[in-house]
Amino acid sequence: MAVNYICRHCRSTVGSINSSSVTEQQLGFHFLTPEERSDIIAYNPNGDVTVSVVCDYCNEALEANPELVLISNPLQ
Repeated sequence: MAVNYICRHCRSTVGSINSSSVTEQQLGFHFLTPEERSDIIAYNPNGDVTVSVVCDYCNEALEANPELVLISNPLQ
């Protein structure tokens, strides 16, 4: 099982964990509400997990230009 972290805005790969022994507890997924889980985590048919996060570049751009939050895909 691989856990892939992808930026929700620019779709760049932030990182990945390739380990079958990592648990959802270790990743901190148990702290998320059901709504957050469905918004952030996608379980792929091949057993991999995709986690939507915000990369440093997009985070800085959004902090400098908060109005970009109003656009559906501000940093494509």
